[in-house]
Amino acid sequence: MDGMTRTEVDNAESKDFALGKGPLRPRDAATLILLDKSSAGVKVLMGRRHRSHAFMPGKFVFPGGRTDPADSRIAAANELHAGEVMKLTGSLRPVSAVRARAIAMSAIRETYEEAGLLIGTHGTFATRASGWQGFVEHNVQPSLERLRLVARAITPPGRVRRFDTRFLAAWRSDVAVALPDGGPTNELEELVWLPLGEAKEGDIPNITRTILGELETRLAADPDLRPGGTVPFYRMLHNRFQRELL
Repeated sequence: MDGMTRTEVDNAESKDFALGKGPLRPRDAATLILLDKSSAGVKVLMGRRHRSHAFMPGKFVFPGGRTDPADSRIAAANELHAGEVMKLTGSLRPVSAVRARAIAMSAIRETYEEAGLLIGTHGTFATRASGWQGFVEHNVQPSLERLRLVARAITPPGRVRRFDTRFLAAWRSDVAVALPDGGPTNELEELVWLPLGEAKEGDIPNITRTILGELETRLAADPDLRPGGTVPFYRMLHNRFQRELL
């Protein structure tokens, strides 16, 4: 299965993606996997969701959330690489280039709101959009150039909420400003930097563990995450959770 065993895929569809009743249309969402290179290897940023949340309470996750269509109208210091646009628009359940840009921008916005980390470059930035005021206050222009799509997954039917999530990656060096008190929404109870191997052993959703394994494999072959790389896509087809490549 191209680097992923049948057992690993089966694990990705356990209780975190359990089937139930009712076809709920998945909403576009974006997650940012922030990576930090060091002499000891690569670390990843994880945060714990509040236990009161209906969706994955108490789990360690990457910053992220639902895409706001208005994010497509936010100016950026630079745009997505053409190879990433092609992967984000996709041939399986395709979206427009405008929607793809909104998805990528929402990953940056959610990382600010949940983790207090502003991805971009220093420079004057102006917008009235409420989710972007931290960028205005700290003179940071959001930047899309270094974002890389590393995975995509659609929550199977029957969950409390369903998302068509794009997992994007960036580097800690892409953070222009790190707010000492975290993000304004308090979505995550704590933030930690963990080695990839250690992160896979934490209290995380099984799909997150699977994505981390995919990312480890890609980084081993491509440590710099060059644009346009192969992207695994997980979704339920014919009552089976399947892995395809974008």
